[in-house]
Amino acid sequence: MKSLFILSFTFFLSATLFAQQTSADAIKQTINTMLSAMRKGDSNLLRSVLAKDVELQSVAADKMGKITLSTTSANDLVTSIGTPHADVYDERIIFSDIKIDGPLASVRAPYKFYLGNTFSHCGVNFFQLTKTKDGWKIIHIGYTVATDNCKI
Repeated sequence: MKSLFILSFTFFLSATLFAQQTSADAIKQTINTMLSAMRKGDSNLLRSVLAKDVELQSVAADKMGKITLSTTSANDLVTSIGTPHADVYDERIIFSDIKIDGPLASVRAPYKFYLGNTFSHCGVNFFQLTKTKDGWKIIHIGYTVATDNCKI
């Protein structure tokens, strides 16, 4: 009987621990949901993880080496990647660094981007997220763009 109690208690604790999601796991899930929405071209799924006024900023060097900054609004982001498209937008990332300070999180994630099966570009994403009553929401995305010297 004592063994049965210990076994049941151990099972209960294990189930409870596995059921609890860490903040880092929830943040990864939010970003992975965004990437899934890109692959599917699903604007509703994409909106579910974005804050209302999210901005997307890219930094890239042109052919002459001049650095350019490009900013995209939330609506333009949803229109460009949250609409069905012929080729799958397949962004593959590695979560390399997640910093959390209460309701604010910062994530660094190197990536490679493919249009269908064709490599397009690479770089590093920098996500800013905030914790809301509905979970973690992306409030800003900054990323670099390159075609070689990929980090992953």
